[in-house]
Amino acid sequence: MARAQTADFRSIALPDPLPLDSGRELADVQIAYETYGELNERRDNAIMVFHALTGDQFVASTHPMTGKPGWWERMVGPGKPVDTDRFHVICANVLGSCMGSTGPGSANAGGDRYAMNFPVITIRDMVRAQMRLLDALGIETLHAVVGGSMGGMQALSCAANFPERTQRVLAIATTARHSAQNIAFHEVGRQAIMADPDWRGGDYYGGEAPTKGLSVARMAAHITYLSEAGLTEKFGRRLQAKDGKPGAKSFGFDADFQVESYLRHQGIAFTDRFDANSYLYITRAMDYFDLAEEHGGRLADAFADASDTRFCLVSFDTDWLYTTADMREVVHALNAVAAPVSFVELSAPYGHDSFLLDVPALDRVVRGFIQ
Repeated sequence: MARAQTADFRSIALPDPLPLDSGRELADVQIAYETYGELNERRDNAIMVFHALTGDQFVASTHPMTGKPGWWERMVGPGKPVDTDRFHVICANVLGSCMGSTGPGSANAGGDRYAMNFPVITIRDMVRAQMRLLDALGIETLHAVVGGSMGGMQALSCAANFPERTQRVLAIATTARHSAQNIAFHEVGRQAIMADPDWRGGDYYGGEAPTKGLSVARMAAHITYLSEAGLTEKFGRRLQAKDGKPGAKSFGFDADFQVESYLRHQGIAFTDRFDANSYLYITRAMDYFDLAEEHGGRLADAFADASDTRFCLVSFDTDWLYTTADMREVVHALNAVAAPVSFVELSAPYGHDSFLLDVPALDRVVRGFIQ
């Protein structure tokens, strides 16, 4: 069955309609969020963590659907690099997602699901909604915004469009715009979803969800998050054990190779917690993201009002999705407006997913910049 929105997530209803880059307004917007640590009396110790495409607000707490630890629990918590003994950490589910914030699976004014009638959204729309959340929480200025991948896009967008709202920006493994290759990988995933007979033009709520298409989309995307060296080390060409006989080939289309089984597991597990229409909308928002285009075609102009904001940018040497060259382009734009910026390329074997995994050097960078 298509997964329904869970009603008991912590959320705030935005009091006014949210203007969107498309020119439309979205009324009755709910933003689901989690907080960690205490807000001090001066209300100046807040950090906003932006999540990536398949992430959510449960950055450092047990996920209510999967029972797994928060997606960045190793980074956020008492005594950790983002220290909740010192800072009040906020993480919100992005607009268009499916973990409590308003998205395609939400009910519209008529009580029906939006489905594909949900308006097209952008990364800037997501950030605009999160700034409205801060307003509702009574927080004017953030100590820092932090994000990796799509979360890094949001962090950069926040600095470009709401520079007065944050003192520091930590953007990890991200980019100022998608390449044609990035867009192509996303389109493969979207087409897999839309080719699933259960998608039914997006009107699958209340029936069978397009889990096969969503699973394939997740598999294709997951390949881009890994490095060739990491895949080779973890799986190589090793075969699955069959009937107690390791290395026996079936000479068919079962999952003979370990890497095949791994990808299939990733795809199937993903369908238990994510909505296919949300995947369509969020990947499209990422593809539309282009900070330079938003500011007259020159990336430096995007940061013209952020020269007093401190920046730290981090890339990984094995990340071929958002490369070090992509990050350097942002560094050069910040240099052009004399914004204080530090940049480091870290060595890690895990590819794009390195920001989520055990890379002690990243811990040191985050701790040093934040604290």
